[in-house]
Amino acid sequence: MLPVLLALQIAAGGDTLPRVTLNDALQRASRLDPNYVSALGQVGTASWGRRAAISAFILPSLTVSLDLTKYSSAFFNIGTGGLQSTSANFQATARYEILSVRKFGELSRTRAELEGARAGTMEARFAAALLTESDFYDVLANQDLSRVTDERVRRAREAFQVARARVTSGAAVQTDSLQLFLELTRAEVEQLRQTSSLRVARLQLGRRVGMAGPVEAVPVDSVSTGALPIELDQAVTLALAQGPQYRVARAKEQAADALLKSRRGDYFPTLTATASHTRFDTRIFPGARNISSIDFGISLPIWNNGQREIGISQARVGRDVAQAIRADLERAALADVTEAYEAYVTDRSTVDLQQTAVLVAREN
Repeated sequence: MLPVLLALQIAAGGDTLPRVTLNDALQRASRLDPNYVSALGQVGTASWGRRAAISAFILPSLTVSLDLTKYSSAFFNIGTGGLQSTSANFQATARYEILSVRKFGELSRTRAELEGARAGTMEARFAAALLTESDFYDVLANQDLSRVTDERVRRAREAFQVARARVTSGAAVQTDSLQLFLELTRAEVEQLRQTSSLRVARLQLGRRVGMAGPVEAVPVDSVSTGALPIELDQAVTLALAQGPQYRVARAKEQAADALLKSRRGDYFPTLTATASHTRFDTRIFPGARNISSIDFGISLPIWNNGQREIGISQARVGRDVAQAIRADLERAALADVTEAYEAYVTDRSTVDLQQTAVLVAREN
């Protein structure tokens, strides 16, 4: 039964699987990873927010409206100064904030959000690359382990055949062959499990590179790993300065602080200029009477049932939380970078020792 199941799994794997190199897998995965695609979208949104904040200092807001109304009976239209049953109105209004503290706060907030979105894109790309490399090497590892289990089954089968021959010739007792048959069975079970693991790993790699099926990983060249080009203290400093996770945390703190300043700007007056042009007529394109106006206004909010104070409190809490997250990440930087740094050094030494073990095993 076990050989039949093994044959079915090997046949399901197929011998004509699509093959992908590590570089191709990284390029394909970076375009398909949902988190990376989402991060790119956030950069686009933040860019438009930045453009809007800058344009508020240059361009006024513009509104244009046109409406045509048909009444059941004629009435006196104050716009045209006559009786009519049809009224057409066109209005264009431009509004510009001459002095507003809120605009400066929005400018700082959008700049920080754009910086955070760009850092978030880099972080998502690095995360996608890490997962892709992990899946790629998982396929290679399972391929090697499958060859090991195949060799184990081959050796166990040969040993069992020799033992059966010795039992038949009377040179050994039957219990010796039974022990070898048990070893063969265990080897075949392990071979089944390893074949299943290889198939799952190939499917996972296919999902990562955007293929609806298993994908074979092209073996990479065996290149000895070298020592890291920087020391541990330099790595910590570099991570704090350029690490995407820390850049995102600092950008979120700056954005939260700018939002708090913008909300506090509601306590200050706002000076605006509004220009309006209105046309009245009985036709769809009115031109019977034109009225233009320009208005300068200053507004000072006094009390809006506590909504302003609630907004300021929420912004302050958001700023405090962002500060706490940034400070915690910076305190944890030493431990995180040290863990990654030491893991690389340990793995590099382990590889060297295992290569020596391979030579010893081959000689044995």
